[in-house]
Amino acid sequence: MNVLHKIATLVVVLTTSVSFAQQTPAPKQTQAITIKGATAHIGNGSIIENSTIVFEDGKIRDIGTNIASKGKVIDASGKHVYPGIIAPVSTLGLGEIDAVRPTIDDDEIGEMIPNIRSLIAYNAESKIVESMRPNGVLLAQVTPQGGRISGTSSIVHLDAWNWEDAAVKTDDGIHMNWPNSFRRGRWWLGEPRGYKPNKEYAKDIDDVSNFLVNAKAYKNTKEQPINEAFKAIKGLFDGSKTLFINADGEKEMIDAVTTAKEQGVKNVVIVGGYEAHKITNFLKKNDISVLVRRVHTTPEREDDDYDLPYRLPKLLADAGVMVALQANGQMERMNTRNLAFYAGHLVGQGMDKEKALQLITENTAKILGIDDSYGTLEKGKSATLFISEGDALDMRTNILTHAFIDGRDVSLKTHQTELWKRYMEKYEGE
Repeated sequence: MNVLHKIATLVVVLTTSVSFAQQTPAPKQTQAITIKGATAHIGNGSIIENSTIVFEDGKIRDIGTNIASKGKVIDASGKHVYPGIIAPVSTLGLGEIDAVRPTIDDDEIGEMIPNIRSLIAYNAESKIVESMRPNGVLLAQVTPQGGRISGTSSIVHLDAWNWEDAAVKTDDGIHMNWPNSFRRGRWWLGEPRGYKPNKEYAKDIDDVSNFLVNAKAYKNTKEQPINEAFKAIKGLFDGSKTLFINADGEKEMIDAVTTAKEQGVKNVVIVGGYEAHKITNFLKKNDISVLVRRVHTTPEREDDDYDLPYRLPKLLADAGVMVALQANGQMERMNTRNLAFYAGHLVGQGMDKEKALQLITENTAKILGIDDSYGTLEKGKSATLFISEGDALDMRTNILTHAFIDGRDVSLKTHQTELWKRYMEKYEGE
């Protein structure tokens, strides 16, 4: 097969994949909708039994009991209503097929590139994005990867024609990968395996600190040549943007927060936070939230408790730290659909079920700065919610019947549901 033939084949495969994936986005809500009889899980720790929810023009107009119905009525007796699940620090829509490099756009060349905007690379027609909705994941923070400062994230909803339609909050945060004080031995260079102190750690911190100092100086200078990197980071100093710092070690987190605060960064969030339970007083004193790594993972060190990753979010929440869940790690894009089940796992660790729900709804909305419209089922907020036949935190019973984004009745069909129906029919008669 010659090169041209190979390229033509690849184009056909990718074109076919995309055309098969895209569901036509739902039209704007045109009439009032009432959901009656369901147990409403508000997302703030409370529930309403036998609830009535009325929404119109994409907003919740009323919620409670003994409320008059309006418009189209959905009988949800015996079912459950939840606010849409929010996926933070996600590469949804930035990558499709890991084995095909042209479909991956989550990382740019460079070390300090806060001006790289993930939003304009977001693929609203992604098969993976589409597959989130049947599990109740309706919003995501689309986040760049790589480098020391990876770029700028934006928050999108997961039913749109293109990135312009999808945008909920543009350029909400800057994402940084904090250097490690220890690093693995590079065996391929003849170094011994295992961890050893990183001799460049102090220099790496100085590089970050100097970058922030120069960016702040640029912000306060009236006349200067355009510097896109410094321009992108200005929002960190007036609080209009949040600095999300990927750090896991106790020392790294303290150094990261201290450095950022010293340079005038207003809002800092720790991403990962593997050892965050060791510094809860420090985190609370500095008003630092934590987006905890995926709970379905193994301990980092030999002397860690075997169940530390499972119960870390509860340890932080019990200590009074604002915490939410994410799905980082291998297969992050695919695993994002399991956010509800990560929260359900925390129930098995002793966390109250409604508190666990907060870690994927209200808390996430607060950390991302969209809690004025999303994260809970409250009057005046966006009608971004879903109806499940059972407990949304249990993979056996989280079967969605309806999902709404800003009041729009979105499709729950995906390439996966089509295949499921196809093969269910194949074996029904056997």
